[in-house]
Amino acid sequence: YAMLLSLIFLIVLVAAIVGFVFRHEIKTSFESNLDLALKDYNVTADRHSEAVDTIQRTLHCCGVQNYSDWERTEYFSQRGIPRSCCKNQNDCSEEDLKDPNKAKLKVFVDGCFFLVTSTMESKMSVVAGISFGVACFQLIGIILSCCLSRYITNNQYEMV
Repeated sequence: YAMLLSLIFLIVLVAAIVGFVFRHEIKTSFESNLDLALKDYNVTADRHSEAVDTIQRTLHCCGVQNYSDWERTEYFSQRGIPRSCCKNQNDCSEEDLKDPNKAKLKVFVDGCFFLVTSTMESKMSVVAGISFGVACFQLIGIILSCCLSRYITNNQYEMV
């Protein structure tokens, strides 16, 4: 049991170290994937488009860096900026969303990349604290299982 707990502890430790070391690559990958999701937005109405809408509605943001990122997409030439960027859904008309100057007043102007990464970084202390607590319990489990193993071995030896 101690060996199994030690193996799990090492796997979690390696995953945490790899996540910390490659955090910049993770950010770069997220930014490029978000940019790609904007370019392919609503072409097939897939889950990537739904994810972009959910991020924009939840975090009150629009585009990758700012709302003008939508101007470089095929979707913008057809329908303008998506409704998920609107501050007030009832006050956003399709004509307003097709005109970047009018849209600036009706949509969230901040980009989603900065908000997502700052939200993730602000929650990292909570994740680190929970991970540290779980690691402590695993170490206690390893120590107690070693003590139990020694106790069982000593008792069996005395019985013989």
